[in-house]
Amino acid sequence: MEVIVVSGLSGSGKSVALGMLEDLGWYCLDNVPSRLLPLVLGELTTGDDPKFGQLAIGLDARPRPEDLPVVQRLLADMRARSVRSQLLYLHASDPVLMQRYLDTRRRHPQSIGGAGPERTLADAIAYERRLLGPVAEAADLEVDTTTLSVHELRELIRERVVGRPRQQVSLQFESFGFRHGLPADADYVFDARFLPNPYWEPPLRALDGRDHAVDQYLAAHDEVLAYVDDLAGFLEAWLPTIEAANRSYLTVAVGCTGGRHRSVWIVERLAERFRGRYPGVQVRHSALHD
Repeated sequence: MEVIVVSGLSGSGKSVALGMLEDLGWYCLDNVPSRLLPLVLGELTTGDDPKFGQLAIGLDARPRPEDLPVVQRLLADMRARSVRSQLLYLHASDPVLMQRYLDTRRRHPQSIGGAGPERTLADAIAYERRLLGPVAEAADLEVDTTTLSVHELRELIRERVVGRPRQQVSLQFESFGFRHGLPADADYVFDARFLPNPYWEPPLRALDGRDHAVDQYLAAHDEVLAYVDDLAGFLEAWLPTIEAANRSYLTVAVGCTGGRHRSVWIVERLAERFRGRYPGVQVRHSALHD
């Protein structure tokens, strides 16, 4: 049996993720209170109904602080009983969450602050982010949906969550630009800003790291090739230990100044090296979405 618990900030795409899982044949339950999760999973995981062989549960968007530790303890217990389980946590930046709520004109589930006055939208988002901090820390996969369209999020769920081979880490390489900020969902971040920069070559400026001319430029520099070898060697040395620790997902981010040339090229080279051993390798170029 497989169980995915889906949580995250309101407005970050939980319904989209659950919808994709349902389309792929998973039995989905939404808005299950954390305190009822042990009862629900205990009932559904002890039977032999094949309908519940792949179960996805969306947590209630109005949790109580005292209920949240239940999730982590329950997932640990299921893993001890050899039930394949994982926690997916979705989030996005405050401005994007605010805009999504303004666009839909819906009330944030944390806007009502108990006996006190109603919270503003900004305060409700900030409160929920603090409240769900322990859940985010316990997540197997943390997804930042700030720049993702609905289609991109659905594809990410299909490729990383459902397409991951059993007992094998899902490996994603991501390029980014330091001028845009660090990626929030990266496990490892490497800096390529010290390497030769194609941006300063006028014919290459408008291209990106996937173009042949940029490939030729970077591949002609020994220090660039050595850096890729070093990064690949680091990952090859430690991936077995990471897998042995039951890590399900690993995101490796490489950044340069703008995120268009050096980081893109390095990510593509690393993905090529690891696709033979990890068939589910994913690539994302965050600065090339514009």
